[in-house]
Amino acid sequence: MKLRDSALTDELLREIPKAELHIHIEGSLEPQMMFEIAARNGVPLRYGSVQEVSEAYDFADLQSFLDLYHEATQVLLYERDFYDLSWAYLRKASSQGVRHAEIFFDPQVHTDRGVDLGTVITGLRRALEDGEQRLGISSHLIMCFLRHLSAEEAMETLRQVLPYKEWIVGVGLDSSEVGHPPEDFKAVFEEAGRHGFRKVAHAGEEGPPEYIRQALDGLGAVRIDHGVRCMEDPGLVRRLRKEQVPLTVCPLSNVRLRVFPTLEEHPVKRMLGEGLCVTVNSDDPAYFGGYVADNYSAVRDRLGFAREDFRAVAENSFLASFLGEDEKQRQLEELASYFRDISSGA
Repeated sequence: MKLRDSALTDELLREIPKAELHIHIEGSLEPQMMFEIAARNGVPLRYGSVQEVSEAYDFADLQSFLDLYHEATQVLLYERDFYDLSWAYLRKASSQGVRHAEIFFDPQVHTDRGVDLGTVITGLRRALEDGEQRLGISSHLIMCFLRHLSAEEAMETLRQVLPYKEWIVGVGLDSSEVGHPPEDFKAVFEEAGRHGFRKVAHAGEEGPPEYIRQALDGLGAVRIDHGVRCMEDPGLVRRLRKEQVPLTVCPLSNVRLRVFPTLEEHPVKRMLGEGLCVTVNSDDPAYFGGYVADNYSAVRDRLGFAREDFRAVAENSFLASFLGEDEKQRQLEELASYFRDISSGA
């Protein structure tokens, strides 16, 4: 185990101003809320208790997680459900120093079971507006295509979302990575670009480094979600460093899904050392053992992250966001002030 920087308490790590750029809102559905929503909507669950659900969180790989994830989302039916889900995440994130969140949602998870897309987006949007007004946390929505479904289905989802595009900043690509290369979705990402959506993509989590290249060159992604397997390809590392492509890394998630056997073996510290634009995020916090500040604490304890590492990932989180330049600068100034204060003992 790396030596822990004892001066960086959990409280200080929670208070660091930060953006979260890799959070799946459906993955923030805590077991207790799942049962509450299921009860009010009359949705039967195959689990008898919160404890039984929690015990199912011993995942063998990404697919075993996705199987449970898709089952849990069955309880989400009405606008109130999507509002409650998002509001609970925003309250938690705000308590952990998140000033801005760019939130993934999976329309096909809901529309494929008959939930109207407008119901989903309106519920999410109302919570995000309340988050800004009541908590001071800004946010964007990013619509993800499910890569285990066809590119044609993704294109139809894009068409369906266009009436709501003013509420959505970008598109992404998620779900089962192995066997579903980014290049399969080139046409839908080109069409999304024509409508002004920003582009991100999950790549290089369980899939090979080549998927990262495909996401950049084939999809035009400006940010890579995960990207940890880039470290297997020195040429790719050089490119990512030169172009400062943001990588939204999720340490606890990667260990829970067995991408790496232990956190001590996770490359995020080495990625920073290579000069890559790394951010630290939670992914699906209800399932993977913690929200963003919990990930900060974990990399302090297991990887020896020091003050300069945390400052780097927090700065990167704002620089890599889709905030306007003026707002980025405001957030970076607050971050700099925070580190001056803790350095001086204020």
